[in-house]
Amino acid sequence: MTRDESTESTGSTGSTESTGNSGSTEDTAVAPADRIRSVSVLGEDSRRRMFAFVRRAGRPVTRDEAAASVGISRKLAAFHLDKLVHAGLLRSRYGAPGAVRKVGRQPKVYEPTDAQITVSIPERRHQLLADLLLEAVLAQSAGGSAAEAAVAAAGRRGRLLGEAEREAGRPGRLGAERGLTLCEQMLEAYGFEPVRQNPTEVRLRNCPFHPLAAKAPELVCGMNHAFLAHYLRGLEVSGVEAVLAPVPGECCVRLQPATAEPAPAGGG
Repeated sequence: MTRDESTESTGSTGSTESTGNSGSTEDTAVAPADRIRSVSVLGEDSRRRMFAFVRRAGRPVTRDEAAASVGISRKLAAFHLDKLVHAGLLRSRYGAPGAVRKVGRQPKVYEPTDAQITVSIPERRHQLLADLLLEAVLAQSAGGSAAEAAVAAAGRRGRLLGEAEREAGRPGRLGAERGLTLCEQMLEAYGFEPVRQNPTEVRLRNCPFHPLAAKAPELVCGMNHAFLAHYLRGLEVSGVEAVLAPVPGECCVRLQPATAEPAPAGGG
């Protein structure tokens, strides 16, 4: 796998990255390790072929049907199917596989989940960028520029994410050091690869929007800055600010001790 190569495994519809309108946040970011574990279960040939069979069946599939599809025993098929359930790629229940309900205990059936699991090394978040741009198009006012609308959308998303995390964790007053410790969890989940330079400064070694950021650096870096600056505000971290500090091969934003007059970031 090359540095920018990705592997994708899908259920039926939807995504592990929650998207929506301007009132939503991508709060369900799945940790890279969890996604890698989910995709790794497909490394076994029989399991991968059964997963493909279930996805294409268009209806719930029994263990007997899955076993027959790859020519293995029912017991071994059950083992592989339950591995796929544990990985979040299939879901199981007891019910009739067809339209006719039979008398007696119903068999265990399997069907695809709504998960879409993408693994990329290094981490990429192109769906988040696309979602923000779509939100900007829908929210753009007459006379306003598309770039301004995109930066504002990124700022709103960051603020909502910070507010949601503060509400969920109720961390109390957050100074620079403790605030950055909480921020690092989100930054890691979103693929920024944070590195703590010192107790009050974090560099971001990866840009999750690369290589698209290289095509429109002013726009994408502006969105990135707004997202992180307003995330800090939503989380109510004092003494830290997000600043634009481009470094080749890294994210364009750095978190550092706040100045007396924080640099403005779009998003309101």
